[in-house]
Amino acid sequence: MLGNELEKIKKGDHRTLARLLSFVENEQPGYEELLASLPAGTTPVVGITGPPGAGKSTLVDALISHWTAQGKKVAVLCVDPSSPFHQGALLGDRIRMTSWHNYPDVYIRSLATRGSMGGLHPKIIELTDLLRYAGFDWILIETVGVGQSEVEIAGLADITAVILVPEAGDEVQTMKSGLMEIADLFVVNKADRPDASTFVKNLQAMLAPAFSRKNTPIPILETVATKAEGVEALANALETLQKSEAGIDKRSWLLTEKAYRLIERKRMSGIGRAALHEQIKAALQQNDFNLYRFVATQSYTNGDHRQ
Repeated sequence: MLGNELEKIKKGDHRTLARLLSFVENEQPGYEELLASLPAGTTPVVGITGPPGAGKSTLVDALISHWTAQGKKVAVLCVDPSSPFHQGALLGDRIRMTSWHNYPDVYIRSLATRGSMGGLHPKIIELTDLLRYAGFDWILIETVGVGQSEVEIAGLADITAVILVPEAGDEVQTMKSGLMEIADLFVVNKADRPDASTFVKNLQAMLAPAFSRKNTPIPILETVATKAEGVEALANALETLQKSEAGIDKRSWLLTEKAYRLIERKRMSGIGRAALHEQIKAALQQNDFNLYRFVATQSYTNGDHRQ
């Protein structure tokens, strides 16, 4: 049954793809067997991150236009903030990309963070691997752009692009060193604004230490996404990075990071705060309660301590 479904998504059946993504996202019975049956995918995954208001969605839209004009197929996962009421995605990015909804070579899906610690969807690895099987030429993942999502995307994407704007000077000065290190390239969007060239020079100066560690310059590209200016150069830079020796070497590290996260989640899957709270309340009745001794004596198995 699932084999037939996989064949459908390989042929471009977006309705079946949406159903299988939900099947995995909601951990329906059999989803692990589905994932285990997937062959290794080679579709490049590009993480698009940066502060809110940098024009990430507009730039993604422009990249879709460029690649589809070349006959390529593109999938986009937009990781949106969760609604405080139903934990679903707020759908801001999909609303801005409505022109592609019925386009056969483009698939766009919004995902909620669902309270994930890093700011990405908890099933982002599995959903991306399923998309890799669906025959797309490029997969773009746009993050919320807040918290740790910028750094976490580096453990998922083959290429991480950090989008900034000329007015982000103060933000860059206080930018986490981790973000500076995980970027494979920087994009200064809205480069037609005043002081854009000065901002680029300052960014180049800040990247000098990272350049000395990596031995290769980190590209800094200027774009005006609303006018599609610089988009072709950005697409070419992404393709060059994907084919580079550094991009190939990064694959084993990415797989290691993904494996670590999947194993960590698997081992934590049986732990729920509500049941843990009840155990601690009972343990507190003893005068000699020690948190570290309590943790060391816990034996978790799947399902025993879920909320």
